Amino acid sequence: MAQVDTSTIDVPMTLSAKGTRLNRRGLATRARILDVAVDLLSAGGPEAVSANLIAREAGVTWGTIQHQFGEADGVWAAVIEHVSTALTPAPDPIIEHLASLLPLSKRLEGVVDAIWAAMDSPGVRAVHNLRLYLPRDFATLKVEFPRTAAALASWDVRWAAAWDRIFDGLSVSRDRLAKARSLVPGAIRGLHDFQELGACTDIELARAGLIEAMTLYLS
Repeated sequence: MAQVDTSTIDVPMTLSAKGTRLNRRGLATRARILDVAVDLLSAGGPEAVSANLIAREAGVTWGTIQHQFGEADGVWAAVIEHVSTALTPAPDPIIEHLASLLPLSKRLEGVVDAIWAAMDSPGVRAVHNLRLYLPRDFATLKVEFPRTAAALASWDVRWAAAWDRIFDGLSVSRDRLAKARSLVPGAIRGLHDFQELGACTDIELARAGLIEAMTLYLS
């Protein structure tokens, strides 16, 4: 098999906290730190929200964390961006066209299924735990963790844009669509938590009821 010369392959430009371009080794270190961060945050409680713990588990020094991300605020912001990017694949015109042909109920069913599956992913669990254990008040979060607050705001903007794309081409009230966008993730989170707690609720029936209710509301 012919050997491939990788020395001429472009490395995606990612900058350190000081604005310098990371080389291949730096990019590999950054990826390892983010992977460890997602694993720890997704599985742990408040004690997992520790940049020092992440550095230790990733086998790097605090100096490396500072070089890559700045302080803890930069780590949390990078984790959120990392997960958000993974959840937002590049648009596929063919898939988006086919999706645009689906009726309202099928689009809602797809949204519920996608959000439900995402809640079981380590990345979404990691972001959920960050939201849970960092300051809940957004004004306080902006003061104490400004980069994290900005990353969460960007996360919400991406969600709003994705939601609007899903219902493109349908004659739906913009006001009701915005209200449903705010309601659906919380409703799914509640049902998902019910299931994890072993509550005596028919989850599939509840999900079907949510889809039917949202279909009637948006029709």
